Amino acid sequence: MTDSLPAALPVVVIGAGPAGLMAAEVLANAGVPVQVFDGMPSVGRKFLLAGVGGMNITHSEAYTAFVARYAERSTAIDALLRDFDADALRQWIHGLGIDTFVGSSGRVFPRDMKAAPLLRAWLKRLREAGVVIHTRQRWLGWAGDGRLRLSGAQGEQQIAARAVVLALGGASWARLGSDGAWVPLLQARAVDISPLRPSNCGFEVAGWSDVLSAKHAGAPVKNIALSVPGAAPRKGEFILTAQGVEGSLVYAWSAPLRQAIERDGSAVLRLDLLPDKSVESTAKALARPRGSRSMAKHLQAQLGLEGVKAGLLRELTEPALFNDLPRLAEAIKALDIRLLRTRPLDEAISTAGGVRFEALDPGLMLKAVPGVFCAGEMLDWEAPTGGYLLTACFASGVRAGRAAAHWLAQQD
Repeated sequence: MTDSLPAALPVVVIGAGPAGLMAAEVLANAGVPVQVFDGMPSVGRKFLLAGVGGMNITHSEAYTAFVARYAERSTAIDALLRDFDADALRQWIHGLGIDTFVGSSGRVFPRDMKAAPLLRAWLKRLREAGVVIHTRQRWLGWAGDGRLRLSGAQGEQQIAARAVVLALGGASWARLGSDGAWVPLLQARAVDISPLRPSNCGFEVAGWSDVLSAKHAGAPVKNIALSVPGAAPRKGEFILTAQGVEGSLVYAWSAPLRQAIERDGSAVLRLDLLPDKSVESTAKALARPRGSRSMAKHLQAQLGLEGVKAGLLRELTEPALFNDLPRLAEAIKALDIRLLRTRPLDEAISTAGGVRFEALDPGLMLKAVPGVFCAGEMLDWEAPTGGYLLTACFASGVRAGRAAAHWLAQQD
């Protein structure tokens, strides 16, 4: 990191996550001198943390199903993936000398499951391509004459740039650099922005009983299915928290749950404790004689319901239901958990909302601010975990980088 910054540059990339670094690589490969600025002490911090439990880089499912994961923004993301899809991303990783493999769930991982070696190899290639990266430089917006304002150890400095790629992330995990501080800066330039909301997040209930919370908060609820009204159930697991629910299967439903809360004030998450059994077979098992055994022991012996599952069944039903076995069987297959709110935005894995695609041209350039391009999670889209988030970030970086290079060439 140099003490003083250059006075003028052809192109500046602000944000050194996957989208920003990919835009920088594309620009450098097009022969454009590029410098990257990031407010954190080191680059790719959220990328590295996301890879701590195993770097899920993309997904191997068929393209049509893959694109559908982006829901309301599937058309916009499809346009980006046509240039750089999951297969292209895997080939790009292989070009860094890192093998990938497809896990049993269809998710794609680097061979060693780690993010750090991938990032190190990528940064080496970027340096060799002439990309200069400045850290501890926080973007503050624009000066009156259009120059970029950057704040670092030497105070505020200003840079003129012919083109700018913004890749500033959403507003989750602020300690890693994505704090949404860019929103008012772009709104001041009349950029249309959808409010930032939590995505892939946990949810809160009105309050678990003291008994359930004391016994089972933090416990995984495994081999179950969850659904929302009008959608087919999905099997998996989630975590019971002191406030409500979280975990991979909850995250998969986070968008419709959040939308229902925004619309109706609450949302219903339907829990099937025995997704591999029908209501009829469940009722038949309950009807077997239990002799002197308690109902708790009967549920455990006949259906394997114990621990946190049994706790949830008690929590979400009336005591009288345990004397009506046909209705109890129905409840075991359809317990409604009423959710009142999302967990705070800064706890979410990712962000919904951002710069609307309607505010961008096909090259992701801001219509209101010519020469400024946007990429990554700061755009108005969301997707479940499973590699979809990263793939779209990389693809948007490719599109913004190519479009910025083309725009610069047209200005000459």
